[in-house]
Amino acid sequence: MQVHIRQIELSDMLGFTTAARVSRALHRGWAAPPVTPDAFAKYMSRFTPPTNYGFVVVSPDDAQLVGAINITNIIHGVFRSGYVGYFAFAGHERNGFMAQGLRAVVRHAFSSLRLHRLEANIQPENVASIALARTCGFNKEGYSPAYLKIGGRWRDHERWAIVRR
Repeated sequence: MQVHIRQIELSDMLGFTTAARVSRALHRGWAAPPVTPDAFAKYMSRFTPPTNYGFVVVSPDDAQLVGAINITNIIHGVFRSGYVGYFAFAGHERNGFMAQGLRAVVRHAFSSLRLHRLEANIQPENVASIALARTCGFNKEGYSPAYLKIGGRWRDHERWAIVRR
């Protein structure tokens, strides 16, 4: 069964924050999804088209939120590029749903948003995230020391990208 993606909505607040709270151990050190209504409102305020979009991945069976995928910092013009970030919710990891969702977001980015390139920056120890990027056609392009501050520490990241051919 195929998952579907859609833009995140304010009405997702309860399901999203509940799933994020349940997923704290899964996300520790990798991501910090919002777990309170105020944090969710702040999270939602980031998604300002045409430069930032937030999507949820929805289960085909019961319409539960499987995870989230964001495209941010889009630059249009001759660059046509953006950054992608993603996380699964606990109980939905390693079942192929996020791969389906990420492929759908990439298709949307390349067709509807008319982007040429998406880049994912992933901590080298995040084996599951690297496997997802690789499975979805992203290629490793490089290594960035102390690239992002996560959990109060500057962390190294690998740069993975996919380009529309």
